[in-house]
Amino acid sequence: LVANRGEIAARVLRTARVKGIKTAVLRHSSEQEGPAHLIADEVVTIEGSTPVAAYLDIAQIVEAAQRIGADAVHPGYGFLSENAAFVAALEKAGITFVGPTSEVIDLMGDKIRARAFVEERGFPVAPSAIEDDDPATFVERSRTVGYPLLIKPSAGGGGKGMRVVREDGALEAEIDTARREGERYFGDGRLFVERYIERPRHIEVQVMGDGQGNVVHFWERECSIQRRFQKIIEETPSPALTAEQRDEICETAAGIARAVNYRGAGTVEFIYAQDGSFYFLEMNTRLQVEHPVTEMVTGFDLVAEQLRIAAGEGLSAAQADIAQNGHSIELRICAEDATQDFRPAIGDILLLDEPRGEGVRVDSGILDGGKVTTDFDPMLSKLIVHGRNRAEAIAR
Repeated sequence: LVANRGEIAARVLRTARVKGIKTAVLRHSSEQEGPAHLIADEVVTIEGSTPVAAYLDIAQIVEAAQRIGADAVHPGYGFLSENAAFVAALEKAGITFVGPTSEVIDLMGDKIRARAFVEERGFPVAPSAIEDDDPATFVERSRTVGYPLLIKPSAGGGGKGMRVVREDGALEAEIDTARREGERYFGDGRLFVERYIERPRHIEVQVMGDGQGNVVHFWERECSIQRRFQKIIEETPSPALTAEQRDEICETAAGIARAVNYRGAGTVEFIYAQDGSFYFLEMNTRLQVEHPVTEMVTGFDLVAEQLRIAAGEGLSAAQADIAQNGHSIELRICAEDATQDFRPAIGDILLLDEPRGEGVRVDSGILDGGKVTTDFDPMLSKLIVHGRNRAEAIAR
């Protein structure tokens, strides 16, 4: 059962079909038909006060998986993909979760605990102050980290609640604002601050582990082109790294994954400074939106690797077998109004004509004649291109 929708559900289902696995996918009762519903062998209707509420309903989804006789659940990304309670509920029901254990998700889902875990094992983290260490001295300890500062909610994600502070006079007010936003978005107002790296690059490393201590990396992705802390264009290899820097940051990521005995696909994210230093940011315990660029340059199907590991077959390749070939770029295709600060837009899809050809891939969650509504995220599809080098990829 693919417990997701849109382009990622369709993408997972295609690989499962190639592997001869019988599939099912969820669909909210008000949701229009999309590519995923045409690919799956079975469509399971879910109910909820809103479509998003239905996709977050752990009990309903576990019951649906049991009812149809699903051996495994793939969460895609978003929704319940990093929800430890969902994984624990599946484990209790005897259903395999295609991903890491609930304990690892719980650890890495808390930015403060994850950061402490990584730092204790000698991996690089940015200078910081954590509120939980001593709430009474948090403001003063934040000042000693040095400006500019980045305030973050402990339970945060997607850039929500993050505040950059450049001068001391604004610090306390920004901490109050960040705490309120953390409580509103995540139900958790705990904060930490770290040194803000000016003009940083966002480098992430794709890792894969078998849960038996064996971990490989599939090299890095550059995700620095962002808007409001949201990625919009990703590429690999990173044009900023030398071969030595690439090896160092990728091996660091693999080391972190080994330290938690990681199972499945994950991404270790780093902030990369202009002087070549880099710091652990977070670990995403799931497949990422931008995973296709890694597939384009390595030739590996990462979903197939996930399914192998979930079935107990282990990794299909050793590190020496995983090479980078050429250059790949992904662009997120979103329904937005460019005249209104790129706010989400809605409407009918009157004509859908997707690009095709050599070195071109489209992962799509929409059909010709469909509708774009306010029910879900405005990202509709992704354009991924591959070339022999960066210039050729840009041209494509």
